[in-house]
Amino acid sequence: MTNTPQHLAEKLLADGEKTLAFFNPLTQQQWSVEVYTDGMVWCVREVLCHFASSETSFNHLLENILDRGEGSPEGFNIDAYNQRKVAQLEKASTEELLNSYKLARLKNVEIVSRLQPEDLQRTGRHPFLGVATLEDIIKLIYRHNQIHLRDVRKLLG
Repeated sequence: MTNTPQHLAEKLLADGEKTLAFFNPLTQQQWSVEVYTDGMVWCVREVLCHFASSETSFNHLLENILDRGEGSPEGFNIDAYNQRKVAQLEKASTEELLNSYKLARLKNVEIVSRLQPEDLQRTGRHPFLGVATLEDIIKLIYRHNQIHLRDVRKLLG
């Protein structure tokens, strides 16, 4: 089985490092490039705000499911939540956002690295996936960043 807790923790760590390496050298002009305009307008900076807030939310989601909770509440409005959380980080500096993301990602790596293989089959509600296994939720954590960064890269060239 390639998707052991250790393998998934390593994937999270590697993806987190790639994410930080992508954001660190951006210029002021690049931070203000609009990425999303469908309902919510997010520039590259807001994408980083989203990463910082969602990574912390994933900490809570994983811990909740591990503590035999249900995960996200049924009917949870992920779009409204994301918009609210990004707005709350509006005044944070880029350095603060990068550090917040880094620490939250390292916390997720720590959570996943202490799992037992059977824990990967526990289920809980993810706001996008619905009821899913921890394995699928963990995979979505790093794929989530990859999807958004693909969108940003297309616009930055």
